Amino acid sequence: MKLNLENLENSIQSLIESIESYDELANKIQLSEKNINTLRSGVIQNFEVAYEQCWKFMKRWIENNVNPQIGIAMTRRELFRLSAENFLIHDFEKWMKFHKLRNLTSHTYDKKNAEESFQISVSFLKEASSFLVRIKSHND
Repeated sequence: MKLNLENLENSIQSLIESIESYDELANKIQLSEKNINTLRSGVIQNFEVAYEQCWKFMKRWIENNVNPQIGIAMTRRELFRLSAENFLIHDFEKWMKFHKLRNLTSHTYDKKNAEESFQISVSFLKEASSFLVRIKSHND
């Protein structure tokens, strides 16, 4: 069954736009720390949404194309391993790092975690965009 990828595309596009907005505003005009933190928070929130969309679409694809019963008790580690085996993602370890950081942002929020989440959001965008291309090419 072909997956409707519109929500995935929209979440990745929102992440792109939030990163572009941060780059444009933070580098061109003098912003207060409060405003910079607000922009970073937007990037982090879009990372969280895009990450959630990515793993959910991986799971749907695997249920549709590998085994419909496999998703019931599958851990994220198993999901990312299967996604790599089926050429949906390049780097299993990067996705595990994204998962760890996503869990961290949902349970604790401090400056150190926020900065790490912000930095990883930029590298996540590359991986999420690659995943989108790959799932589109395997979506039949």
